[in-house]
Amino acid sequence: MDLVKIGKLLQELRKEHGLTQEQLAEQMGVARRTVSRWETGSNMPDMDILIDLSDLYSVDLRDILSGERKSERMDQELKETVLQVADYSNEEKARLLRRMHWLFIAGIAGFAVFLVIALLGLDTTSPYEGIGNFGLGIAFGMIVLGVIFTGRSAVKIREIKLRLLAKVKGENR
Repeated sequence: MDLVKIGKLLQELRKEHGLTQEQLAEQMGVARRTVSRWETGSNMPDMDILIDLSDLYSVDLRDILSGERKSERMDQELKETVLQVADYSNEEKARLLRRMHWLFIAGIAGFAVFLVIALLGLDTTSPYEGIGNFGLGIAFGMIVLGVIFTGRSAVKIREIKLRLLAKVKGENR
């Protein structure tokens, strides 16, 4: 897969449709910088966004993935396969999110251990000082990871999945 070639095609399609990077980013629910990275070939859109781009530009998904136009429109069978792959990918992300929730809870527990040791004044004695510091380190690390993985990105992933499912249900009617 030639990311630079794909990026040039995405840029060409965007310009043909009279969209700025800012406008496209808003439609796709990403940052303008992300669109720029797609178009320079330094990054590739997620599969669900590729499907949305192929619909928006009325271009076959295979054309986008190859970086050149070969056919008129994505056939239904390919689209369903790609949606299944995107759904599988979203399931994997959900599993990761559940694991992150447990780590986040471990961080809160570590902080509670630190807090109890500090409040009881045990943090000045040797064995408890190490335990308290370890608890604080775990708490800080897990809370940072929890915030990163359970923040806006998790909400965006869920919104994308719901949007894809709504499209599939709308097309099957």
